[in-house]
Amino acid sequence: MQSLFSDLTIVELASVLAGPAVGNFFSEHGAEVIKVENKKNDGDVTRQWRQPGETDEGPSAYYSSVNWHKKSLFLDLGHHSDKQKVDRLIRDADIVITNFKKGDDKKFGLGYEDLKRLNPSIIHGHISGFGSGSDRLAYDLILQAETGFMSMNGQPNSPPTKMPLALIDMLAAHQLKEGILCALLKQKERPDQPFNIEVSLYESAIASLINQATNWLMNGNVPQRLGSRHPNIAPYGEIFVTCDERSITLAIGSDRQFRDLCTILGSDGLAENSKYNSNAARVENRETLAKVLRDKIKQLEAEPLLKKCRSQLVPAAEIKNLKQVFEDQKAKEMLLRETIEERETIRPRTTAFHIKR
Repeated sequence: MQSLFSDLTIVELASVLAGPAVGNFFSEHGAEVIKVENKKNDGDVTRQWRQPGETDEGPSAYYSSVNWHKKSLFLDLGHHSDKQKVDRLIRDADIVITNFKKGDDKKFGLGYEDLKRLNPSIIHGHISGFGSGSDRLAYDLILQAETGFMSMNGQPNSPPTKMPLALIDMLAAHQLKEGILCALLKQKERPDQPFNIEVSLYESAIASLINQATNWLMNGNVPQRLGSRHPNIAPYGEIFVTCDERSITLAIGSDRQFRDLCTILGSDGLAENSKYNSNAARVENRETLAKVLRDKIKQLEAEPLLKKCRSQLVPAAEIKNLKQVFEDQKAKEMLLRETIEERETIRPRTTAFHIKR
């Protein structure tokens, strides 16, 4: 891994996913990350979030996903000598990451003003659920429900559906990473300047609604559940099954791509049909278009069809499960392995950028 931050020391006073994901970003890039876990509760709660049949040895797979290459210390912030150890760590740190519930930062003497007294140039990154002034407990499911994500996700006739991963936690982690990186950049001009960076899951979710938000704010259209389909583009996200029973999907974003798809399918006339010759027409007539395409694709084998699409720059893909995903060499190259408490742990790295010097 790259050693961009080998000169940084980070104290992570955060648990579950969003805060630890921020620490994980820095550990992946060479920083020393010291994770303080609550010894009264047997550490980070995700250590116990195991799937049925998962071994009881070592940390859970869930915990392992965002706790790579960290030094864990089991301490009790309410115990005087343990709190002194944490204070010493903070004095020598560059960054402190927290996700305390409302009031706990002051109870433990670890609010921003306390941190500045310990370390006048500290960068403090804090994640909350609904803002630092709220005492609401925040889980990703609750945020997906309250910020519109669940209302848009699912099939037209299905109930509102949560994304199958903690999406809002990860969005908040990205926001906090960006804030911390901005503070580090500013400290190049003023090395002694402290910073307090606060991120809420709620605001991170709202900030990520992008075109679905503007479809409502500018057009008055409340987004509906469309499955994988796109509200502004067609065919995009419809699922098709080939004659060898493999599921594929298309992401046609331009008229050129649609014409080339029709040529690949041997249906050039379809591209000239006034019902389908523009994106607006295809969106309006997406149901009949999907039926025509479904009948065509059902006659073809997946691999030759996908190869033709790739060669003609038509966006198409087979829908893979995670077993298939991690059979791909490109995916394997992103894996990080580490033995934690005698269990071999494996996770994909959480940063996908590459920097050359």
